[in-house]
Amino acid sequence: MLEDMIGQKVVVDLRGQYVCLGTLTRFDDHFLELHHADLHDLRDADTTREVYVAASRATGVQRNRKRVLVVRGEVVAVSLLEDVVEL
Repeated sequence: MLEDMIGQKVVVDLRGQYVCLGTLTRFDDHFLELHHADLHDLRDADTTREVYVAASRATGVQRNRKRVLVVRGEVVAVSLLEDVVEL
């Protein structure tokens, strides 16, 4: 299933207060690699995860990393950004 998401913009929901958005470029048993990514700490915003992700879909990913490796053990869910429902 992740193979089908390579090269596409994804939302990676992480344990705790983080969410990562970006283009999935590769993955292995330990990491997901995203390029042009937004690693966002939800404690830095006065919004929910759902509102932040929906706004990012509407306005585009606000990149703050050229490349990020996400530890797969921290991943709760991965979805295509285009599959995010508008609020």
